[in-house]
Amino acid sequence: MAIDRNTVRHVARLARLALTSEEEERTAAQLGHVLEYIERLGSVDIAGVEPLSFAGDASEAEAVMRDDAVRPSLPREKVLAEAPEQDGSAFVVPRILE
Repeated sequence: MAIDRNTVRHVARLARLALTSEEEERTAAQLGHVLEYIERLGSVDIAGVEPLSFAGDASEAEAVMRDDAVRPSLPREKVLAEAPEQDGSAFVVPRILE
């Protein structure tokens, strides 16, 4: 499936990515290959195949847990400084609900 550069530009704008012309072209080709592969996967006959909740042998499954550890977080000022828009204490984002 072909992805055109206009679609790449649109997605890049939504993701707030600045792509060069070469990056747009390369990304369009890469996304096209990914979508072609997904289409190929859709044509695989999976009749009679039991779904898995994970890959591997069920006898090897074990819950891997770790202790919660309190660690310092980034300072609020540093995080907010990276935001495209902020009000001094929080991120400002476009309203999406009425």
